[in-house]
Order: sequence, then C-alpha cells, then structure tokens
Amino acid sequence: MNRQAPTLEDVAREAGVSRATVSRVINGVRNVDPSIQDLVRRAIERTGYTPNRAARSLVTRRSGTIALVVSGAGDATAGGASAQDQNAFTARVFADPFFGRVVSGVIGHLRPRRMHPVLMFAESAEARAEVLSYLRQGSADGALVVSTHPEDPLPAQLAAEGLPAVLFARPARPVALSYVDLDHRDGGRQAADHLLARGCRRIVTVAGPLDVRASQERLDGFRDAMARQGRPYVPIAEGGFTLASGMAAMAGLLAEHPDLDGVFAANDLMAQGICQVLREHGRRIPEDVAVVGFDDSTIAVTCSPQLTTVRQPVEDMAAEMARLLEEHIHGKRDEPTSVVFDPELIVRDSA
Repeated sequence: MNRQAPTLEDVAREAGVSRATVSRVINGVRNVDPSIQDLVRRAIERTGYTPNRAARSLVTRRSGTIALVVSGAGDATAGGASAQDQNAFTARVFADPFFGRVVSGVIGHLRPRRMHPVLMFAESAEARAEVLSYLRQGSADGALVVSTHPEDPLPAQLAAEGLPAVLFARPARPVALSYVDLDHRDGGRQAADHLLARGCRRIVTVAGPLDVRASQERLDGFRDAMARQGRPYVPIAEGGFTLASGMAAMAGLLAEHPDLDGVFAANDLMAQGICQVLREHGRRIPEDVAVVGFDDSTIAVTCSPQLTTVRQPVEDMAAEMARLLEEHIHGKRDEPTSVVFDPELIVRDSA
C-alpha cells in the first residue's frame, strides 16, 4: 500500500505550529518570525513535504518562474529577421562566454529561493510579442533582459506595459526600468594606463561594435586616458566581439602599423584572436606586443599567453539584476534604480 504524501497538517504537527503559519512560510509572506520560519523549514525537510506549485500560485499570484530574455532588434530595422537570421542570433548567443556567465549569476541567485529561469529569445517582432504575452499571462513573474542591440524595442515595450523587468546594461534610450551596468569608461582608462606604464608607445585598439553603448564607452575611456598622457591619436579597428573579427582587425592594423607594440581589445574573445595573429606574424607576447583584453572571461586563462584583462564581474552583476527583479516582484521597490559596478584590471602574462 502506497504511503500518502505528507500534507500541510503533517508539517504543522511536526513543527508545533498552526497550518496557517506553515502556509505563510511556504508562500513567502513577510513578517513571520525567523525562528518560526526555521522551525517550519526543518519540519518540511523531515516530513518530505512538497508544496503544490499550482495551488501555491493561486494563493500568491506568482509562478516562481523568471523569464531570462536575450533580445535583439529583428524587424525593428530594415529587412526584419529571417529564419536564418534567428538561427544565427541563437548561435552567437551560445558561442559567447559572456552569456554563460550571465546564466550562472542568475541561477546562483534564484536557485536558493526556489525560483526558476526560463530562457527566451526575442530576436524578432513575433518573438517579442510572445515574451510580452508570456509575462502578461503570469507564466513568469518578471523578466531579466540582456539586450544585444541599441535599436531593441523590447525594453520600452516592457516599461509601457508596467511589466516587472530589469536590464543588463543601461539602455541606449532612457526607459523607466531598473538596470545593472559597469563603468566601461573607467575600464578603458585602466587598460590605457597599464599599457603606457609598461612603456608601450605605439598603441592600437580593436573596439567592439561602435553602435553598442558599452563598446563606445570603453573606447572613449581608453582615448581619454591616452589623450591625458599626450597621445591624442590611437589607430582603431572595429571588431564584432568575435574571435574572427579580432583576427581580421589585428591583421589590418599590423599591415598599416607594423611597428605597433601595444593592443587594447574590447573583449577577451577578440584579444584571443589578436594573440593568434600576432604569433602567426612572429611577434612575441608581451615582449614585442603587449595585449590587454576586457571581461576576464574563462578565455583569459585558457588563452596563450594568459590575458591581462579588465574584469567585468558578470556573475555578480547578473545576481544583482535578479535581486532587483525580486524586489520589484514582491513590491519592495516601486521606482526604477541602477547599480553600476567598478571594473578591475587583472594582470597576467600578456601585458
């Protein structure tokens, strides 16, 4: 004969409290004494009770699910987004170590709170409509949005509908949503100061896509620091945050400036491509050319040589993004806010 599943009454009896108190703890009602919460949680563990998520959502009007949305600008610009474009968008996301770090930070915050992320892509008008519908229907309690294009309309759509959402990075246009970001200008400044302190005198830079605000700010910070040291002109090549674009940019800069002795790359993936091209041209790193990347991703320690890079604490930023969203969902925060993290230069072998 099968043993009947434990009930709320079983937990209440085990904890020595009322059924209503157990329900309040399970449903996350505030103002329950911490010692009582601990009693109930230990009783849940001993009895093996599993809350009925469907019943719980009827009480709390929350699903316990968070939409983690990677959004683009398909159909917002000329030409729209074809199936091939959508597949390419997804492939780029999964190939970029940055996104894996975002997921890690989000899950690290949500899992202990028994909240669960659902990955959604919003690279087209149709996909954005699906995300908005998903949130309107209460299938997710809110959205964590990583937007990949300055023309992305999703942040403004979320704000217009009053849906709980937090952005990774300040939006290109002002919108009434909370966000987390990095002081990218200071990161660019730190990279320039380090290369100059090493004695580099013929410095070039490979920027990220210049229609992306973070790329432009990293470049601006780098240029400003160089100018303050009496170096108003820095040769620039624009990359696409990919390995191949870093390689192509470095090949072009080497052809135009064969005597270069320092390179700042706007992310680690491009820096890895830069190092590969430099080795192919017989340049020693850092003896002949010093290389500084940006992000401090896993690539920084697997690259040969290991990269000196500007650390962007992506996992901490993603966790903070999830924390802010939780505050909005539970009514602890009504107005949008921003949290800006500080970069840190991590010195390794490449510079």
